[in-house]
Amino acid sequence: MTHTTHTAPPPGPPAKTDGIRRRAGRRNHVPPHRSWRQHPLRRLTPWLFLLVPLALLITFTYVPVGNMIYYSFTDWDGVSPDRSFVGGDNYRELVTRPELFRVFAVSLYYLAASAVQIAAALYFATLLSFDLRLRNLFKGILFFPYLINGVAIGFVFLYFFQDGGTLDSVLSLFGAGGGHAWLGDPRSANTSLAGVSVWRFTGLNFVLFLGAIQSIPGEQYEAAELDGASRWQQFRHLIVPGIRPVIGLSVILAISGSLSVFEIPYIMTGGATGTQTFVIQTVKLAFQFNKTGLASACAVVLLLIILAVTWIQRRLLPDEKVDLV
Repeated sequence: MTHTTHTAPPPGPPAKTDGIRRRAGRRNHVPPHRSWRQHPLRRLTPWLFLLVPLALLITFTYVPVGNMIYYSFTDWDGVSPDRSFVGGDNYRELVTRPELFRVFAVSLYYLAASAVQIAAALYFATLLSFDLRLRNLFKGILFFPYLINGVAIGFVFLYFFQDGGTLDSVLSLFGAGGGHAWLGDPRSANTSLAGVSVWRFTGLNFVLFLGAIQSIPGEQYEAAELDGASRWQQFRHLIVPGIRPVIGLSVILAISGSLSVFEIPYIMTGGATGTQTFVIQTVKLAFQFNKTGLASACAVVLLLIILAVTWIQRRLLPDEKVDLV
């Protein structure tokens, strides 16, 4: 019986098909898919959304401010195409004429009214943040005056404060003497106008405070009630620390608003009987006396004053991080 032995063929050169397969694999290799997060155009996406708002902001805010600063160094009358550069003469005139700054005393009435306005808005926001009957109705009543146009408010209260008007009629029902010229005396006129501003802008502060109060976690109120905290203690130790940034914002708005009052006194008195504010004076310089250059200097000074007051307020009362948890 014989056995047949099979021997392997001697090793030869490597097959050509191996190199062909490797080259084909490199050609058919698909790079990994790049997500949108890694795409270079993703960085441009936020700027595309901001393009229109930034264009509007620059066109209607920063360009006019730049023109105003330029006009403050000229003697332009607002009509003539000629604008002679006069340097700082307009600013020197402001410094040498104290009567131009004397109108800032009227802003004290509105500053005091702003304090009353913030206190009233904080009181009503705290009160209506709890579960009360008809609270939605009272929210609408408080916010409604802010929705009315300022010109309409001026005309309404112009008839309200006139001699023998609504206010005198109401006072006569309680036996109070009528016939008082509410807008004829500087003190009563400024007090009346400041009261109108309180009536109009309390709703704005009320909404700001109410939103901030409702953003405080409800568990904090429940824990305070379980600990036996009264409403006053909840207000003092929970609500006030929680809405401190909003209170600071309201103070900044109140100060800047009291310095730049225009609408209500301009409609109701036109700046007469000692009710002229700095903005009314600036408007008269520009459009009544054709001193646009001097009026622009007044506007620049007012802007600098508001920025300085805001900076001082932010330095004295900086925002603090509040952790109520």
